[in-house]
Amino acid sequence: RVKGDDLPAGVNYCVFDAAVNSGTGRAAKWLQEAVGAVADGAIGPNTLAKVAAHDADSLVNAYCDIRLNFLKSLKTFDTFGKGWTRRVDGVRQAALDASRA
Repeated sequence: RVKGDDLPAGVNYCVFDAAVNSGTGRAAKWLQEAVGAVADGAIGPNTLAKVAAHDADSLVNAYCDIRLNFLKSLKTFDTFGKGWTRRVDGVRQAALDASRA
């Protein structure tokens, strides 16, 4: 549902991890927001074309920033925020490592 095989190395990991933890629709919308596509939750040819027009490292950073900002907006961030932040930071680093390999 998140077209992981069609996404660049690193970006695919970000989107996959978000899909597992926040659902495929939200993960897709974050990707669409990061690339400037219509955030309808369905990754199609338009979204993939916009992904291809972006540098993988920049996209990883933009995606993780969007994800973390969403998490910070939740009323439970005070309780779970430290762990969520650690997770997103770890995903970011692993994704950047993968995109540079």
